[in-house]
Amino acid sequence: MKVCLISLGCDKNLVDSEKLGGLLLAAGHEMTDDEAEAEVIIINTCCFIHDAKEESIQTIIEAAEYKKTGKLRRLIITGCLAERYSDEIREALPEVDAIAGTTAYEDIPKLIEAKGFAVSKRDLSYLPDPDADRMLSAGNYVSNLKIAEGCDKCCTYCIIPKIRGPYRSVPMERLIAEAEYLAKTGTKELILVAQETTIYGTDLYGHKALPELLTKLCKIEGIERIRIQYCYPEEITDELIGVMKKEPKICRYLDLPIQHASDAILRKMGRRTTGKEIESLIRKLRKELPGIALRTTLITGFPGETEEDFETLVGFVEKMKFNRLGVFPYSPEEGTAAAKMPGRVPKRVKERRRNAVMRLQKTICAEYGKKCIGKTFDVLVDGSLPEEGVCVGRTYMDAPGIDGLVYFTADRVLLSGDIVPVRITGSKEYDLIGESVNEFTE
Repeated sequence: MKVCLISLGCDKNLVDSEKLGGLLLAAGHEMTDDEAEAEVIIINTCCFIHDAKEESIQTIIEAAEYKKTGKLRRLIITGCLAERYSDEIREALPEVDAIAGTTAYEDIPKLIEAKGFAVSKRDLSYLPDPDADRMLSAGNYVSNLKIAEGCDKCCTYCIIPKIRGPYRSVPMERLIAEAEYLAKTGTKELILVAQETTIYGTDLYGHKALPELLTKLCKIEGIERIRIQYCYPEEITDELIGVMKKEPKICRYLDLPIQHASDAILRKMGRRTTGKEIESLIRKLRKELPGIALRTTLITGFPGETEEDFETLVGFVEKMKFNRLGVFPYSPEEGTAAAKMPGRVPKRVKERRRNAVMRLQKTICAEYGKKCIGKTFDVLVDGSLPEEGVCVGRTYMDAPGIDGLVYFTADRVLLSGDIVPVRITGSKEYDLIGESVNEFTE
């Protein structure tokens, strides 16, 4: 049948969708991007925060409308929303024909063939191992490699452990084989993702095996860049820093989701670091890995956050000067410890605080941009804007979809996935402007 697969939420969800797509192709189905032409629509949902939940529900409602055309035969919901609210979905949305939990997407080919309503849920400790090649998204010169599933941290604001299960590392031999396949299909930049990447291997091998995994991945021909996401500060080791220093393929870039800098709020969040410990780590990373780009995410308006706590956060951002930063107003999620905490912060205050941090970060990014002028960077080409006569790409400092871009001119035709030296000639807010050169000038 013709199947339309819609993937919502994070990059980890996208990996699941690509693996599910491979299973569907192996089962003989035809994939389409046109919902109106689909006989089956599958929605891989997200419900991490309220806005993601709303987007998932709205997408289901819109897809259900195609039932009225008579062409759509099966509407299947999978992912986090399906895992968490399967009973509610069935009751409120009778147009849905099947539901698969987060660890049961391998069963979806069978759900397509099922008669009437069907549901498949597996134990959350199960680690899917689909026996099919991934159906890669467009522009497969950049691919995510999900190295683990689930989480054991149990931060008080987060529902992930309850819908994704405990931390389970993917065996290293499976990851190497998958990365080799991705390289053969054209992947130049490999992005390691998980709910947390830094403790990879502790459940399988009894120690943090991320440095070993990185060393092996660096040996794969065709992979030019390796980027590491979702690194908890307290889990970063000297061994990991050493591998990053030694291996030129590993981007000097780390995503450190610190969430806050006030010790009082960090304790309430269930985090395992203090503001001073985070500051010490950042200084160490910048000393050991000159030029490293650091990204973080923060939460404003967590229950009990006072103006003093917020000023501590602002001072920390101003002092640490992260290269990239995102801020989310706190979203209370049912089933989490934080949702029951006293001291709710009004929505307008949460948003005001978020906007204040982002204004500060905009200034910091502008300062970074000015410092880049005159320097030459390797830029991975993401595409072009023919009407403006420029190419678009990213330096090692920028992850796709969330960080900045480089807009540059070139005297030759460039393809997506090419890596070229670009001299920076200007900057604008979060982005850089430049021109391609034949060789490095520094």
